[in-house]
Amino acid sequence: MLPNVTSETVAESSYRRIRSDIIFGRLVPGQKLKLDGLKSAYGTSISTLREILNRLAADGLVLAEGQRGFEVSPVSVADLEEIADLRLLLETHALEQSIARGDMEWEARLVSAHYKLARMEEVMATGDTSRAEDWKRYDWEFHQALISACGSRLLMETHSGVFDKYLRYQMVALSYRGDVAAKEHQELLDAAIRRDGETAKRILVAHIGGGVEHALSKGKLRKAP
Repeated sequence: MLPNVTSETVAESSYRRIRSDIIFGRLVPGQKLKLDGLKSAYGTSISTLREILNRLAADGLVLAEGQRGFEVSPVSVADLEEIADLRLLLETHALEQSIARGDMEWEARLVSAHYKLARMEEVMATGDTSRAEDWKRYDWEFHQALISACGSRLLMETHSGVFDKYLRYQMVALSYRGDVAAKEHQELLDAAIRRDGETAKRILVAHIGGGVEHALSKGKLRKAP
């Protein structure tokens, strides 16, 4: 049994590494994923890589092209807008549930996650993008903390998958909005702590919409003709 456990651990680790490299742009949209190259880079067998890439295709992060192999899923304006709409639908519902059910432990998670994000936003505000991955990781942690008391593991997992796709677009455009986003995060925290669900949802709508508009303004995504 032990060899199988080890094999599963290596496969899961490689899956997480490749997924992370796609989300954070180290594997760029449209890039061909050649199995021999991936085998050397990730130290994983060809058969395991095929399973991982098919799993990532099911996640929507990789395209399986039959006999032509695999490539990183391309990006488009329409896809970003659809992902943002889905994120908003899931997150506003989960946020409402969390505000209604959250206890002191939830508040503590939220304050801690916001503190780390705010510190990283201070770094990004200086123009230093060398820690952009940390910035987006803390952004993910804050938004997960916001909805962590929603009472549904499936909702949390679904939101996480959608957020990863949204995050990939932000990394492609490196779309940090500066003080505007930082202010919205602070306002989200304040509204959640005082259990003002309507205000929190309104801020979240503006926050996600503003993120999409800013990403598009960077000019790295164009609407289809």
